[in-house]
Parts: sequence; C-alpha cells; structure tokens
Amino acid sequence: MSAVGETLRKNREARGLTVEQVSEVTKMRTDHVRALENGNYDVFPAKVYVRGFVRSYANFLGIEFEEISPALEEELGAIKRFREPPSLSRHEKNWIDTLMLGLSRVNWRILLPVFGVLLAGVLAVSIYQAWRRHKNQDPLSTLGPGYYTPPADATAVYLPIPTNPPARSNR
Repeated sequence: MSAVGETLRKNREARGLTVEQVSEVTKMRTDHVRALENGNYDVFPAKVYVRGFVRSYANFLGIEFEEISPALEEELGAIKRFREPPSLSRHEKNWIDTLMLGLSRVNWRILLPVFGVLLAGVLAVSIYQAWRRHKNQDPLSTLGPGYYTPPADATAVYLPIPTNPPARSNR
C-alpha cells in the first residue's frame, strides 16, 4: 500500500467520510478515489492526472499538498510508464514528422521573400543567357546544304516542260 494513499484514507476515515461523499464533493469518480487510496496509479493515463486528483483530494481533507508531494513523486517514479514523458501521439515519429516540425519552426515571413528574390535572379540570368546565345547564333546555321537534292523516286527528276509555250511578243 502506498504512503500517500494511506494518508488520504486515514484522514478521510478520521473525518467520518465515505468514498461516495468524497467523490460527490471533489467531483472525482469513486473508482478514482479508491485507486488513489490503494496506490493503484495505473488507472490514470498520465502523471498529471494523479497529481491533480491527489491535490484536489488533499485540499478537500485539509492536507497540505507540499507535505505529501515528495512521497507521491517517489511512488510515481517507481512506475515505469510514468518515468518518461507521455507521447502526444499514438504512433512513432518518422522522417515526415521531423520534416514537418522543422518546417513549422521556419520564419516564413523572411524566408519566402528571400526565395522569391533568388528565384527571380536565377530566372533573369537564364533569360539573359538564352537571349545572348540566340543573338550570337548564325540564322542560316540550321539550314542544310545549298544545292538541290532530288527525291528518291525517278519521275520527279526533271521539271515538266510545257507543251504549248506561250507566244512571245516583242514590244
């Protein structure tokens, strides 16, 4: 049995109160009052609940919380799941959680304009280089050889000659 629970139970019995009366006045469930008196802290999800309920119960009984607080901390320290801080989520952290936490700490009011200026600078340099390459390029460099290459079929080798040439006038 726990020292804190024993102290609470003895003080309650000395005042002639039942668990139900304590529960009604402190607004704690009766099973929580019994768990505190028995030192069964596994009923509670976190240390903060145990501390809060013990504080409320002790204040109701007229016990100074600072008197029983060291004993309570010692008892809570003996329970493995209360030794480490509780997790705020039910799943393990992964790289996405770490990334999102890092991004949440960034001051975006400063970083976004800096990225905007850098992007505008890179874009301006790229456009200038493309314009300079285009300006210095020979416009005829993309053309092929300067002579006629006939198509592969033999019918189009010669140009058609008109059979009735128009008459020429000498004016």
